[in-house]
Amino acid sequence: MSSKRGIMQRLDEGVVIGDGGFVFELEKRGVVKAGPWTPEAVIENPEAVRELHREFLRAGADVMQSFTFYASDDKLENRANKAAVHGGRTVNEAACVLAKEVAAEGDCLVLGGICQTPAYLSGLGEEKVKSQYRAQMDVFTKHEVDFLLAEYFEYLEEAVWAVEVLKESGLPVACSMCIGPEGDMHGVAPGECAVKLAEAGADIVGVNCHFDPFVSLQTIKLMKEGLEKAGLTRHFMCQPLGYHTPDCGKQGFIDLPEFPFALEPRTLTRWDCHRYAREAYNMGVRYIGSCCGMQPYHVRAISEELEEERGGRVALSSEKHGKWGDGLRQHTKPWVRARAQREYWENLKPASGRPSCASVSSPDNWGVKAGEEELKQKSDATGDAEIAALQEKQKQLA
Repeated sequence: MSSKRGIMQRLDEGVVIGDGGFVFELEKRGVVKAGPWTPEAVIENPEAVRELHREFLRAGADVMQSFTFYASDDKLENRANKAAVHGGRTVNEAACVLAKEVAAEGDCLVLGGICQTPAYLSGLGEEKVKSQYRAQMDVFTKHEVDFLLAEYFEYLEEAVWAVEVLKESGLPVACSMCIGPEGDMHGVAPGECAVKLAEAGADIVGVNCHFDPFVSLQTIKLMKEGLEKAGLTRHFMCQPLGYHTPDCGKQGFIDLPEFPFALEPRTLTRWDCHRYAREAYNMGVRYIGSCCGMQPYHVRAISEELEEERGGRVALSSEKHGKWGDGLRQHTKPWVRARAQREYWENLKPASGRPSCASVSSPDNWGVKAGEEELKQKSDATGDAEIAALQEKQKQLA
């Protein structure tokens, strides 16, 4: 096991900065396929995964999370995904090796992560779902990761099952759900979700993905209130999207018509991340990270905002970045030099440059839940007839 300070000690002593989003960033770089979002790049393009780990390390991340999102066996083979040829164990092992390699280049912990499964969405039951998690957990413990994370859960029940399995490892366990203030997809409130996760054994609770930082912090507030009412104390983790989502419903950004290929106009600025980091810290969140859409410069902004709280530690990539635009003092144009001040960037309301576009969207709201026919997963490819039927339903619901 690592001789470095563990995750619980670090959280007790100060703030921990997580890394950023892998699947969206690597999709843009051409090594992850949108749709399945599976991580076979750890085998097929390991240099791309290694480089992104290093970029987050240079940006100030304290944790290298193994790129094992959607790396359960059932997800790798879902809907004729060719990633199945590698096998789940091989994918998870390769991801651990890459994360550990880069973590060793800095004072970083290594995190092994699991997430929701097709088995749960298809209603296959507790034991089938748990067997998927155990297969991944066995790899993480073999490679001696520092702690474990169950993340991206839409349903409390499945999240609890995940925590129960991960606790078998004896390692610290974090659990984050991809929910907003309305709670999970069965209507369980955030406060109750936090209590049930804590009772299942989670050492750290929180949210990730699906919502922007400010909606996510609203959810964390409700979780915190629920734990306080139950007389429980846990550390909090927040790893939100790098996109603004004020118009999203319960399902979050995947209901937006722009998902996943036209989300760029919603991208957070680095200054949004300064605000996020400060608000999260002031709320008592001590694991402050990010998820889809968050790039290394977003993580650097979090690091810079919390430099004092981190004992004056400065990210390597901050060497080429003047805080609050200070580097603009060296610009050739005087009106740009005038922007070398915090007040300017902190108060700017950036334009989108898209005069014909609305500022918000009307999300889809199909209301389909786990166990229903349309959410049942399969190993066969999705056929044209199925797509046509889904498109017809979409027209009816519009």
